[in-house]
Parts: sequence; C-alpha cells; structure tokens
Amino acid sequence: MSLLDIRNLTVSFGGAPVVDGLDLTLDAGEVLAIVGESGSGKSVSMLALMGLIDPPGRVGADALRFAGQDMLALGPRERRRIVGKDIAMVFQDPSSALNPSYTVGFQIEEVLRQHLGLKGKAARQRAIELLERVEIPAAARRLDTYPHQLSGGMAQRVAIAMAIAGEPRLLIADEPTTALDVTIQAQIMALLLDLQRERGMALLLISHDLAVVAETAERVCVMYAGQAVELGRLPALFDAPAHPYSEALLAAIPQPGQARLSSLPGIVPGRFDRPSGCLLAPRCPYVQPRCAERPALEPSRLGAVRCFFPLNQEAR
Repeated sequence: MSLLDIRNLTVSFGGAPVVDGLDLTLDAGEVLAIVGESGSGKSVSMLALMGLIDPPGRVGADALRFAGQDMLALGPRERRRIVGKDIAMVFQDPSSALNPSYTVGFQIEEVLRQHLGLKGKAARQRAIELLERVEIPAAARRLDTYPHQLSGGMAQRVAIAMAIAGEPRLLIADEPTTALDVTIQAQIMALLLDLQRERGMALLLISHDLAVVAETAERVCVMYAGQAVELGRLPALFDAPAHPYSEALLAAIPQPGQARLSSLPGIVPGRFDRPSGCLLAPRCPYVQPRCAERPALEPSRLGAVRCFFPLNQEAR
C-alpha cells in the first residue's frame, strides 16, 4: 500500500477548479517531484492534503489517504495529530513561515510539546540537537534568536528543523530554495536529501528548477493548469518526454552558448478562460483537430501522459 494515495483531487475557489482531477501516489522512502509553471496547482494540491485550504476554497477527492487514513474524513483534532507530525511541510518563504513574535527555540519546542510530549529541559535539549542536525552553528545560542535576526539560509534551516521535529513519515518541500542564493540552495537540497535517507522519509519536492529535480527525484509529476499531464521516472522522462508541455519545460533550460532561450507562447489558462478541449492546445506546437476534445491521463511508454499524440513513444 502506498504511503500517500491521491485520486481525483479537485480544489476550487469558485469558477473552474485550480486543481482538476489530480491522481498521485507516493511510497515510503521515495522522492517525488512536482514541476510546472507558477499557477499550475502544485502548492495548492499539497495545501489541500495538509488541510490548509480556507473558505471559500473547496476540496474534493475520490481518495485522499495517508498511511491508509482518509484525510477528508478526519475531524480537526484527528488531523492535528497527523499534520505537523507524520506529515510536515517546508514552505518556500521562511520569513513568513516563522512567527516573528517568538524565538526560534520557542517555535521548535512548541512542535516538540504538541507532538512528542517533550517539555522543559528535555524539549530544549532536543531543540538544540535539531538545530545542530540542520548544521546551524552555535545552536544553543540560536534558540534565543528571533527570525528577523537570521539570514535567509539560516531561517530555512530553522524551518526544516521545525518540520522534522515531529519525526515525519512524509516531508513536503515547497520550493525550499527559491529565496536563497545558488550556493545556499545546493546546501539546503543536500541537507534535505541527507535527512530523507537518514530517516527513511518520503520526500515530495515542489519545484520549477528542473536541474534540481533531475539530481534529486526518483519520479516526477508534471502539472499544467491544475492537471497532471505527465508522470514518469527519472532520468527517462527528461531524456524522452511524452507530453509537449514537458518538452517545452526542458527546452527552456538555459544551455551553454545558447543565444536565445526557448519559450512557449501564451500563458497558463486561468479559472475563467480554460479551453473546452486540451488545456495546452492554444499554446501547443503540435495541436491537431482532435485536441478540441479533453484528453485523459493514459499509460505511456515511461509512465502516464495526458495527450492524444504523445511524443517519443516509438519504443512502446
């Protein structure tokens, strides 16, 4: 049984859904990446899993299960026992994820109190150990530091320490290196992978950086306009993408000596201007008359693809 099982997930805020029929599975100890342009529904999908979609947002699914538990059927109290402990999330902006009114130590110890029952000296000692594990120097002194006194890289390390404090089985990292410089980005990703291997966690990485994904993930889900358009294993999917959108994302990666970046014309459709057929059709260089129909996600040579005319399928 998969650790995470999502079937036909929809999230809407009025109008067309911003997440439209997402199917996704994740096994224990696996590293899965979700990629796509801004507005593709990557983060919203995971916020729905965490129960962080506020009204007027509405979440529906045929299945939204974690470790066999139906997340949609849980009450607030039961959900709080799982979220923050068995499922934890590292957000892309640590300055907004950390509470500016409380010290680093207080915020880490709060997680330890809520989910592990640690208090007093035991909680403080464990908080120091967590800061040391995420490679923060002078960890004991950092406990009394406020978030605004930390650099971006240090703040993200604190956010990671908070996320792993409850010893999660699934860690969701939502663009964890976006606000950091290149050197710190590499350090943070190396840290996340070390923690994933050390603890046997499943890691779900949300990213638009395909180079990072290629180096870290075992499988990838490509999302476009709220739909999964391709699923497959790496590096095979990047070597021979089946969906035109996957091909366009890879073509947009800068190459040495390249005079002009490749781009896909147009924009991701919004809630109120979605095509009736294939959502990529207005931008797709391979569009054909049948694309006026809405394709389903079907098995492909390397996984699954949502396209009537998939690419690179000769060996299928």
